[in-house]
Amino acid sequence: MTLDIEPGSIIVGVDGSVDSDRALRWGADEASRERRPLVVVTAAGIDQVAAVTWARAGTYDVPVEDLIAETRTVAEDAAAEIQRLRPGLRVTAHATTSDPREALVQLSHHARVVVVGSRGRGAVRSRLLGSVSASVVRHAHSPLVVCRPDSPGIVRKGVLVGVAGTAEEQPVLDFAFHHASMRSLPLTIRHSFHDVLAEVNGAHLVPARDELLEEERLLLAESVAGYQEKYPEVTVDVELARGFARETLSADSEHWNLIVIGQHPTDSVGRMLAATVATAVIEHARTTVAVVPVSAPA
Repeated sequence: MTLDIEPGSIIVGVDGSVDSDRALRWGADEASRERRPLVVVTAAGIDQVAAVTWARAGTYDVPVEDLIAETRTVAEDAAAEIQRLRPGLRVTAHATTSDPREALVQLSHHARVVVVGSRGRGAVRSRLLGSVSASVVRHAHSPLVVCRPDSPGIVRKGVLVGVAGTAEEQPVLDFAFHHASMRSLPLTIRHSFHDVLAEVNGAHLVPARDELLEEERLLLAESVAGYQEKYPEVTVDVELARGFARETLSADSEHWNLIVIGQHPTDSVGRMLAATVATAVIEHARTTVAVVPVSAPA
């Protein structure tokens, strides 16, 4: 697949569903705020497009040209709607019959961020949440934003970023601070750890008055001090949580505007296990989740 994509674009994968419409709105807002071009891409793959088209036609004898035309129409209609709503935004539409996983991973080389939508958990899952988003999460070269269904009417607390306290997490914190700054939102930095108390009592936040962990809290605050100097307008809170990150970041997810988490390279068994955390948070969160690639330590 070869598409002419301007470097630094906001790329949104669409399939004509309500779920991808959610991603499209998020991507358009991001592109407007960042003053970047928005690229709308339909990359459903011949097999998946055929399944929809054949069902509508009541036959399995559909020319490939018709499948390609329908794919292109989905992208162009989505782009036209955004252009109507945001006339000053640079919007382009692209269609490909490539496998969506391969297409979005390849496009992530040129993207500021790739955005997809998803349904909530249930008997039937969105194509973009299933094997597609899981694959893009593992292999994307840019941040991936998965727009989950949210809960209308809930008061939200800003941006939540999960950190492990490692030096290579700079891109994760950069993304979280920048997003909070652009939207004038408070930022909460949460470090999760699993111990005996987590095993007994389940995942929970550590009370601020817990003096036994005051040193850990101070070290975490010191690790982000440089970001607070760079983004003085962002209000920052630091939290410790007992439990696995996939639990502590998902438990109160509906109360956040965005959850940011890192995705480590899968170059070892340990890192392959760590990589499942991002997928688990995406599947269980009840808000939008951003997954930011993290480089392996030198």
